[in-house]
Amino acid sequence: MSTPHLRLEPVTAANFDAVHAVSVRPDQQHLVSPVVKSLAEAYVHPTMAWPRAIVAGEEVVGFVMAFLDHHWNDDPADVRSGLWRLNIDAAHQGKGYGTFAVEAVCAELHRRGTPRAYVTWHTGPRTPEPFYTALGFARTGELSGDEPVGVRELAAPAEAPA
Repeated sequence: MSTPHLRLEPVTAANFDAVHAVSVRPDQQHLVSPVVKSLAEAYVHPTMAWPRAIVAGEEVVGFVMAFLDHHWNDDPADVRSGLWRLNIDAAHQGKGYGTFAVEAVCAELHRRGTPRAYVTWHTGPRTPEPFYTALGFARTGELSGDEPVGVRELAAPAEAPA
């Protein structure tokens, strides 16, 4: 059995219904906002939000949204980018799509010259913290609201040959 081609695609009129239909398991709904809220936030924060469909083969299996160049705590000297939302449809969990999406977002941030990626998560039962720490995120000691902040150093850009 072959693995379907995984990619991130912009959310468009053509895939909107499939993206909107992405829904996590009922026991995870307290951990992540529904996709429709994320799309609304992307609409009102167009320069900061980077929403993408997670596509396996020809099927939308999830949704991911990065935040770009956000002024942390309104501090103009502290500009951060990272993972804002990650929703893997309940029918497609456990297949590596979440890991793929996080790695793809980190690669995009690296391509943009971002030195580190940030993420926050809910604590308590079924927290996604082990998922994020397994992908290299470590707590900073900060909170965003009541959520811990994690950071992952991204590989330094390769030096151009002399």
